Amino acid sequence: MRMSTDSDRDEALARETIAAALGAGVTVFDTAHAYGHGESELGHNERLVAGVLRDRGAATTARIVTKGGMTRPGGGWVPDGRAKAIVRDCEASLAALGGLPIDLYLIHAPDPRTPWRTSVRALTRLFDQRLVRHVGLSNVNRLQLDEALELAPISAVEVALGPHDDRALRGGIVERCDELGIAVIAHSPLGGPLRADTLARRRPLDEVAEALAATPAEAALAWLLDLSPVVIPIPGARRPETARSAVRAAGLTLDPAARTGLHRAFGGPRGARTEQPRAASNDADVVLVMGIPGAGKSLVASEYVDRGYVRLNRDERGGALRELAGALDDELSSGALHVVLDNTYLTRAARSYVTEAANRHGVPVRCVWLDTPLAKAQVNLVERMLDQFGMLPSPDELRELARRHPGVLTPTSQMRTLRELEPPSADEGFAIVETIAFVRPPTRHEERAGVFVAAGVLEQPDWAHALEQGDRSAPHLLFHWSPRGSPEALESDLARLVAAIDGPAEAALCPHAGGPPACWCRPPLPGLPLAFARAHALDPARSTLIGTGPAHRNLAAALGARYVSV
Repeated sequence: MRMSTDSDRDEALARETIAAALGAGVTVFDTAHAYGHGESELGHNERLVAGVLRDRGAATTARIVTKGGMTRPGGGWVPDGRAKAIVRDCEASLAALGGLPIDLYLIHAPDPRTPWRTSVRALTRLFDQRLVRHVGLSNVNRLQLDEALELAPISAVEVALGPHDDRALRGGIVERCDELGIAVIAHSPLGGPLRADTLARRRPLDEVAEALAATPAEAALAWLLDLSPVVIPIPGARRPETARSAVRAAGLTLDPAARTGLHRAFGGPRGARTEQPRAASNDADVVLVMGIPGAGKSLVASEYVDRGYVRLNRDERGGALRELAGALDDELSSGALHVVLDNTYLTRAARSYVTEAANRHGVPVRCVWLDTPLAKAQVNLVERMLDQFGMLPSPDELRELARRHPGVLTPTSQMRTLRELEPPSADEGFAIVETIAFVRPPTRHEERAGVFVAAGVLEQPDWAHALEQGDRSAPHLLFHWSPRGSPEALESDLARLVAAIDGPAEAALCPHAGGPPACWCRPPLPGLPLAFARAHALDPARSTLIGTGPAHRNLAAALGARYVSV
């Protein structure tokens, strides 16, 4: 990759490195159509690899792994999982390779804008049309792998895996692939150029390397090769000596003591990290409360605290989720019998630290998953911000608050967590998984109903009739989104609204730019109606929203309001 993407790349050195790998016995070469200096150099690395293979007479013996479904706008990395994009990239890769066959073709990364099944079916089409010999996935989680296995003949999965990144182990990718005989191609096995030099400071690696008369990098690769016969590490060699060193690692053999030490430090087959469980009281238990931000975890955790549970929460303690597992270990060691942890815990890997720590004490873990829809969680986050700050922050204010307050998120940050979510499963080590649907607590009786009116309603011929379906004496909000607009633009519409009702009315406008939402006031996000309801002591669930399309209907559903379509 970096032979083509580095700003200071040296093509002569790159060719020498590929040649050295061939000379040392390497037969598999990993590349991607996106490896190059941005959009103008798509296929650069494929052409580089193919050229050296031809020059060295290895065009028929070497196996090429390449990837598609990734664009490089402005030098960035943006997945494009549309079927036509994946097919187009595959055809472009075949052209860049100049006739060399593709042994394995991978989706570079899931595209959150495209249904995963659509992308995977495109792989099946490439395989069925014999454009490639095998197909696989890259940068996926266990859930995405399992879904793909139902649709395509997956032969390999490429994921980050090494001493610096054990998510594929903790997240069950390696375990699933080992069960099914699917190759696991471990990219960035040494942590990349910024972290590779730190391997010598990892004590277990340093000790094993010294015993084997090898380098710490070689010891790390030996650990990966020892994990499972399906694991294939692909270090990103940029110098001939690095390529030869990787091949030497394949000849190292770990003795039982080295294997145990490395597995305990960095991971191994399921349970390899786990120490002998200690005896625990039959009454002891750990409860892991998980869900996307705004799911309602704090409320559920507080109920456990009222019953005597010790609460461990990252927003209160700071640090990483992994560090909370250490705090859990400390609590159980000191005699705590009941502990509740309420955090996002979106992935199997994140949850594994909790089950692992509890297992060391012989304590069962119960998972409580708050399966709250995104729209309902968005309402909860906005309500929380109004409680904390008494206002809807602008995009700049929101970014600053998010840096200082753990519970404050931008809309895109919250949406990202939904994409990362892996639903929990009992096979992660939970005694039970309890799924709880979100139910909003009842509001105060003194709160009254209001009416929220989308500005586009007043452009419809029967808008006055629609107003009659709400409470004409209730407070009305006229809301709109107009990038770089001003509230004055709504003055004439507001005057028409005031003339048609018996109660007070206000107008609220989101002036922020298009693109991914950077504020909570942009409809159909719930900020404007919720801020208006808060200011006038209104209950959104008793209110009416008058709108013009599906987005307004969805907003009404999120608020719990009655919807009137115009």
